[in-house]
Amino acid sequence: MIILGLDPGPAITGYGLIKTEKNQTKLIKYGCITNPIHSSEVDRLTKIYQKLNQLLKKEHPNKIVLEKIFFFKNKKTVIEVSQTRGIILLLAGQHKIPLEEYTPLQIKQTITGYGRADKKQIQKMVKILLNLPKIPQPDDAADALAIALCGAYLNPVIR
Repeated sequence: MIILGLDPGPAITGYGLIKTEKNQTKLIKYGCITNPIHSSEVDRLTKIYQKLNQLLKKEHPNKIVLEKIFFFKNKKTVIEVSQTRGIILLLAGQHKIPLEEYTPLQIKQTITGYGRADKKQIQKMVKILLNLPKIPQPDDAADALAIALCGAYLNPVIR
């Protein structure tokens, strides 16, 4: 099973693709879709749509996993993240890919065993769980991989 974890953000959307097979989880690829700070909403959302659409067509994930938004201090940021999430929901529907959402607590607890783990602890566990030589960079890509791993561990599909 191929799982795409996404960490949607207004300037950076991290992605992480993993493959689970016979109780093993392997990295396929990870990275970020970045937008210049002064790009318009239309340009930003169009680029995210195009890049994710290309990724879905090339990699054919069996499911997409997102972090569930439930609280934001900055109203501007929550709107921008919600717009990016809307693009992801649209693409999941167009490609007929199941989508799952998990809270930050679920992700932290699943990856580290501790619901209040910090970013460094999560990144270290992503490195260990995927048997990587170093922690994936940038942080948004490492977060996306943690989200994908959570989707693999909390709702595994046997194929």
